[in-house]
Amino acid sequence: MQFDVQFVKGHGTENDFVLLPDPHGALDLTPFRVSALCDRRRGLGADGVLRVVRWSALRRPGPAPGPPEPVPGVEWFMDYRNADGSIAQMCGNGVRVFARYLAHAGWLPAGPAGELLLGTEGGIRRVRFAGGDGAHGEVAVDMGPATVGEPSTASVDGHAFPGIAVDVGNPHLACVTALPLDGLDLAVPPGHDPALFPHGVNVEFVSPIEAGEVVMRVHERGVGETRACGTGAVAAVVAALREAGSATGTVGVCTPGGRLRVTVDEATTTLHGPAVLVAHGELSRSWWEGLTQES
Repeated sequence: MQFDVQFVKGHGTENDFVLLPDPHGALDLTPFRVSALCDRRRGLGADGVLRVVRWSALRRPGPAPGPPEPVPGVEWFMDYRNADGSIAQMCGNGVRVFARYLAHAGWLPAGPAGELLLGTEGGIRRVRFAGGDGAHGEVAVDMGPATVGEPSTASVDGHAFPGIAVDVGNPHLACVTALPLDGLDLAVPPGHDPALFPHGVNVEFVSPIEAGEVVMRVHERGVGETRACGTGAVAAVVAALREAGSATGTVGVCTPGGRLRVTVDEATTTLHGPAVLVAHGELSRSWWEGLTQES
């Protein structure tokens, strides 16, 4: 019986992922294996791992939190892990890359042309393919309504940045600032209020809206600074619109890895952007089996 674990490498605006096709839920995907896969020196290198698994087959042995109960009519589940091995509730760039892979593999369920429903820790996500067949063009994800929370601050190098808590299926602190973003040192997590964010938080630094666009940098919990962040882009636009006195609108988000577009309306938020599959291959059996906590 073939052992070798298949993988695919992909990215959305250079927010990159290792995808592990595991339709029957057979992989023993431990946090240690995830962190090794994501390591850019001893593994493949990525901001996170996307396990492609049928929802009905999803199991998590050991102390990992149990997955949500399957929803009838939704076949696939995006089992997303941060680079440190922790389970994450949502990843907007990851959803688009995940959907692109399903189209590439011929695993799109029957349904309306150009649409797909996916299960995630953050709930069901509706995906639309601009190209219709899923192989080309932008991918749009209905991210659900964003919940605006309390004002708070993030600190970098002793400087406090006022922001607002925004929940997009995972927690964000979006800080709109007119200060230049290039000089921010995001090599370490920005300081935040642990009482408001007891499990950590994704922190966005975003410029005010100008000519329908904002510029954003982001530090993702469990990962570090990333080239882009889909949920972070949604949180950034929600905060930037509020700063501009609006509750709805469509705004371009310029990240170090490329451009995203976010639409906020009265009912939901939608993230638009590219999804690219870069390479595929298989992991070494000896490498995979050697990844124990003691290695």
